[in-house]
Amino acid sequence: MNHSAATPNQTANSTELCVKIGQSFISDLLMGVYIVSFIFGLIFNVLTLGPIWQQMRKQNVLGIFLLNLSLSDLLYLFTMPLWINYYRQEHNWKFGVVSCSVVGFIYYSNMYISIFLLCCISVDRCLVVTFPLQFKTHRTSRYAWAQCISVYVIIVVLHIMVLFNDNLIDAHDDRNKNDRCYETYPLEQPVALFNLIRVGLGFLLPLLILAVSYWRVLATVGQSPGLSPQAKRKVRLLSYGVIGIFSLCFAPYHILLLARSLAFYFSENVDPEGSYCQFEQATHFYFSCTLALSSLNCAMDPVLYVMVSNGVQEEMKLFWRRYKRTQTEDCSLTANNRPKPKPYLMI
Repeated sequence: MNHSAATPNQTANSTELCVKIGQSFISDLLMGVYIVSFIFGLIFNVLTLGPIWQQMRKQNVLGIFLLNLSLSDLLYLFTMPLWINYYRQEHNWKFGVVSCSVVGFIYYSNMYISIFLLCCISVDRCLVVTFPLQFKTHRTSRYAWAQCISVYVIIVVLHIMVLFNDNLIDAHDDRNKNDRCYETYPLEQPVALFNLIRVGLGFLLPLLILAVSYWRVLATVGQSPGLSPQAKRKVRLLSYGVIGIFSLCFAPYHILLLARSLAFYFSENVDPEGSYCQFEQATHFYFSCTLALSSLNCAMDPVLYVMVSNGVQEEMKLFWRRYKRTQTEDCSLTANNRPKPKPYLMI
């Protein structure tokens, strides 16, 4: 069967029958993961936003990268309550196809903006450590802003193109009172092709860049006699932290995305009883879990901010010192302004 020849009605019927999503503990589990991501992501990003902003005002290159990463995470976090409600309603989207498109667009854009900004940070660290003198003259705030804006423009344009090819309206057919959001089965050929591009250019290429960058950083730092053991340990922690985020948040999702796309291309048909739909049914739970795991990126990025930037660490320390001093002064003023008790008179 030619996938591109499938009509919308055939796709809609296959959507209903190819993968059956019933009530189960899966929705509660996914909802719990998104709630944890939302709470900790919001707290950590708000706590680090002020110090990062101060670094950006000082034209700190790393501060500019981190600010853009934090703003992307916050934008995604503001949409997360809608995903929490989606899983609370047992995979039933209540807000219409337009809101589904917008929220999904922000979701996937944030994922790849985070991936490529992490790449920018990693390459920047590598060049600073490996070629400190040669790279110093080129490392300006304009250089950092140009990279961040380029990442945003490229990712946004690519995902706008996907919105026009992803048949979300068919997922909103309200069959059996269920409206899905970004859970359309079977895949369509343009979407499956874009998924392969996402895996290659959006995950494997950045992973290669990260691996090479931190391999060079670790090799250079390990041979440097001027660095203290504590400084070397910090560099190693940063390297393992970035690779850890990729391994936990992004790798499982892209591995299953690749498997789904290849299964679609190698299947002879997309009938509900065929091997392709059976594969999609068997992997649906795991694929949903990998999407939920990718949301943890928003909570883990701020921890990376503190690990990667001495400036952010210093700003956070100054912030807490000011906060404690303010609290102490407020307590002192309250105590001084409190009316003194009248002496007890013996009658």
